[in-house]
Amino acid sequence: MPVAASAIYFLNLRGDVLINRLYRDDVGGNMVDAFRTHIMQTKEMGTCPVRQIGGCSFLYMRISNVYIVIVVSSNANAASSFKFVVEAVALFKSYFGGNFDEDAIRNNFVLIYELLDEIMDFGYPQNLSPEILKLYITQEGIRSPFSSKASEKPVPNATLQVTGAVGWRREGLHYKKNEVFLDIVESVNLLMSSKGSVLRCDVTGKILMKCFLSGMPDLKLGLNDKIGLEKESQLKARPTRSGKTIELDDVTFHQCVNLTRFNSEKTVSFVPPDGEFELMKYRITEGVNLPFRVLPTIKELGRTRLEVNVNVKSSYGAKMFALGVVVKVPVPKQTAKTSFQVTTGKAKYNASIDCLVWKIRKFPGQTEATMNAEVELISTMGEKKAVTRPPIQMEFQVPMFTASGLRVRFLKVWEKSGYNTVEWVRYITKAGSYEIRC
Repeated sequence: MPVAASAIYFLNLRGDVLINRLYRDDVGGNMVDAFRTHIMQTKEMGTCPVRQIGGCSFLYMRISNVYIVIVVSSNANAASSFKFVVEAVALFKSYFGGNFDEDAIRNNFVLIYELLDEIMDFGYPQNLSPEILKLYITQEGIRSPFSSKASEKPVPNATLQVTGAVGWRREGLHYKKNEVFLDIVESVNLLMSSKGSVLRCDVTGKILMKCFLSGMPDLKLGLNDKIGLEKESQLKARPTRSGKTIELDDVTFHQCVNLTRFNSEKTVSFVPPDGEFELMKYRITEGVNLPFRVLPTIKELGRTRLEVNVNVKSSYGAKMFALGVVVKVPVPKQTAKTSFQVTTGKAKYNASIDCLVWKIRKFPGQTEATMNAEVELISTMGEKKAVTRPPIQMEFQVPMFTASGLRVRFLKVWEKSGYNTVEWVRYITKAGSYEIRC
């Protein structure tokens, strides 16, 4: 069940009701008194945005000097409730000239009531797109003298927008050169032991697109995911192609993706928005190709000296390279003096973060680099305590490499006019939480 809101209230910081709307009769009109007494007048206002009082749940958010409170009597989806509030505030701002506060609400009572009737029906969210709602709610809000001027945008086709479910793209777009840019950006999260064994590893990725296409094109994206390749071989009655396949976990799509076709054919089909957007997000936990292996060795030479040796090996292709490689080795706070010997890059001691920082501007594939450092510590009179060393951290960016092995098999663009398109595909792998125990 989505929101199923029973009522929505707009309160100022004193708890006075500015405007409210009851959508169901399962809560009383005095429910706001319970919110004011048990939440606003206590010190727990900012601890949790969801509170239960009696048999009702209060989901609230502060925007400027206004509290927006949604009251539900059933087990509603809290994430959908807050998403509704954020989208509703963006809608109000588009009518009020960019401002949403107590004065804007007082100046636009009639317009807000009309919008509340349109964006929620019997407690269920409806269309919250400003471009679509402005087609049939043409009343302009009273703007603040400090608000920005409304931008003049072409008016989209109302019938197509409301009934055709393509509210993210307007008609009549035209480009001299039709291009599609696709970026697969991945972040590698790793926890490795000092001996090189992997303790925890996963990849979070997203596919970013930038489209400059005329008309209303239909795009079809093919990836080397295991389920998609198996489904394609079943539909075409031929064996699956050889090559690496991956299993995508926790996949989420942009609203433009045709989920019916994805569930039946396992292909990503969509009518793209104009410009830049995030097509999908995913996570991978198996078969991760680690771009770097780090083998650290730290020896204590008495009470005032440390010997640090860090060996970094790159495992991606020899024709590839990493940019902006940074290795941070934690050292004790009482570090007094350091000396370094590195095979490539530059190293120094950063006292503000208590780390030896080794920077390599460009790291070729299938190579290794070594840093040797001697650390002198300030002598202390107290008893020697067991040292708990934080893990070594890495930062890097590897173009044209994916730790998951994800690849674009094809990107097809179809439009009724039959124009030619230019497709650009790029892969980037970055360090997320890339840590090695030492």
